[in-house]
Amino acid sequence: MSDLDKKLERMKKLVDEVLFHNKNYYELDNPTISDKEYDKLYYELVDLEKETGVILPNSPTQRVGGDVLDKFVKKRHEVRLYSMNKVRSDEELSDFFADMQKAVKDASFAVEYKFDGLTIVTEYQNGKFVSATTRGNGEIGEDVTEQVKTIKSVPLEIPFKGRLILQGEGMMTNSAFKKYNKTASEPLKNPRNGVAGAIRNLDPKETARRNLDYFCYAILLCEGKKFASQQDMHNFLAENGFKTGDFFEIVKTKDEAMKIINHIDEVKNKLDVMIDGVVIKLNQVAPREEIGYTNKFPKWAVAYKFEAEEVSTLLKDVVWQVGRTGKVSPTAILEPVELAGATIQRATLNNIEDIRKKNVYLNSRVFIRRSNEVIPEVLGLAEKLENSKEIDEPNFCPCCGEKLVKKGPLVFCTNYYGCKQQVVARLTHFCSREAFDIEGLSEKTIIQFYDDLNLRHYSDLYHLTKQQLVGLEKFADKKAQNVLDSLERSKNIDFSRFIFALGISEVGTKTAKDLAKTFKDLSSLQSANFEQVDGIEDIGEVIAQNIVDYFENENNLKEIERLLSVGVKIQKQQNAQSDKLEGLTFVLTGTLPNYSRPEMTKLIEENGGKTSSSVSKNTTFVLAGEEAGSKLEKAKTLGVEIISESDILKMLE
Repeated sequence: MSDLDKKLERMKKLVDEVLFHNKNYYELDNPTISDKEYDKLYYELVDLEKETGVILPNSPTQRVGGDVLDKFVKKRHEVRLYSMNKVRSDEELSDFFADMQKAVKDASFAVEYKFDGLTIVTEYQNGKFVSATTRGNGEIGEDVTEQVKTIKSVPLEIPFKGRLILQGEGMMTNSAFKKYNKTASEPLKNPRNGVAGAIRNLDPKETARRNLDYFCYAILLCEGKKFASQQDMHNFLAENGFKTGDFFEIVKTKDEAMKIINHIDEVKNKLDVMIDGVVIKLNQVAPREEIGYTNKFPKWAVAYKFEAEEVSTLLKDVVWQVGRTGKVSPTAILEPVELAGATIQRATLNNIEDIRKKNVYLNSRVFIRRSNEVIPEVLGLAEKLENSKEIDEPNFCPCCGEKLVKKGPLVFCTNYYGCKQQVVARLTHFCSREAFDIEGLSEKTIIQFYDDLNLRHYSDLYHLTKQQLVGLEKFADKKAQNVLDSLERSKNIDFSRFIFALGISEVGTKTAKDLAKTFKDLSSLQSANFEQVDGIEDIGEVIAQNIVDYFENENNLKEIERLLSVGVKIQKQQNAQSDKLEGLTFVLTGTLPNYSRPEMTKLIEENGGKTSSSVSKNTTFVLAGEEAGSKLEKAKTLGVEIISESDILKMLE
């Protein structure tokens, strides 16, 4: 068999595979591979077509979208819809810019998000919404007017009274996706599948339950009005009440575009909408017709796709591990797979109910997603195999063998001082920088203390002697003395850090600060009832109950007494130095010129202000430094005032 014949055989196989996955994705709303794996197959076919000069008659590279579903009324598009040519490298993007700059004098380019949802065409007549259609195959789509009417961000009436046909993306935001999955009997795999299933549902009530959004990016027809640029179109859409994604930039060069692309790639996981790349269009409208189209793409626009952060792989095993509160949680052990620049072998599974909801099994293929450089999460089942089997919840502690106690969907080991994993985790947390900040006591050292010195309680740390320490492996005289000195220094501690160090379930540094600010001293906190704790802003019922339960536990109270008896002195919570920022809530983003974020947070709180990690309608100011990310964009969207470091220092003068 010749080399060409081998390539043609491979192309036939790739065509069959891609068409199979297209059917699963576009028609059945049930993908069995990730975007990354699909792209690998698709672009292998594209490259082979270029190499051989052969395009098979049924090649999916020649089609736009998927087949039209039989269950919907078919509707022919008045303006044909094209797909978007994708560039995969700096070199390919350079070629696009060079071609456009050659064709158009003083060319400029619009840079927008590439939304990862479902394409929808909407039509308006006399300022009224009249219809909505899916992309389908680009020429014929599905009439989904009743479903799209339920999307609150699709205006039913607009100021413009001429006939108007728009192209946009139906989207399920990440926040809507998480909210839906909390109560869903069968959780969605990801927001993209969520919107596809909602629009392609014959019951508009189900569409409404998913709380979708619609973001516009193209004007296909606008009666009686012409646009000089993409920027004019963007402004027109915003003026008529359409969401556009809150990001739009004009650039002149490829380097300017790449700088924006790299920035968006860094912050994309913080956005509330799923994007899988950036679209770059020639800003000038007039030359577009002359530049023209291929059978599938406009030549005057490209999409720069990011590396997919969702893949599928084999779930080989589930291990159950004990945390510092005694909660026993599952972790998925995966067949190693490359994802977002890292080799992934483990992923999060929350509890047995989460496992059942996601319908995953041992020896099944699962979708995993990685966001914000943290351990990936198992999203759901990709494919059940012949040897797949159910995952069982343990009855006994995997560490100490103690009978586990079930509390709702969670299981706990109650062997508080005899279960090594939870004791080590608790002591490591106690010694951490945000807590007692005891230098030299890593998790590895804590394990030594547990095994060789029978250390079980926080207070045991303060009874350690130099003689005990120098008897341990890798503990020379100097290291032993450094640990003892650090332990002595740690005895004077701020109230909020003391609260955090106790390791109360779900109480982080912010909640600890809120508790310290409210109750001022340990005695007041220990005697607080549920209503008092629950009444603190940002503390919900579950965390409030955790706090009250902690201080009703005799073992915890005795341990606090032991800490005080060895000389731990809790610094009483100080009142604010001034009330200049009283009633103001700040969100910090980016790098400030003269203050670190912890320093600025402390300065704000010392003057009566509050800080928050997320921008909302309750935010007073967003304090933005260099390289500010999505929080800055959200502030602009919500109309929150943006200030600099110098502005806040003026407030404090």
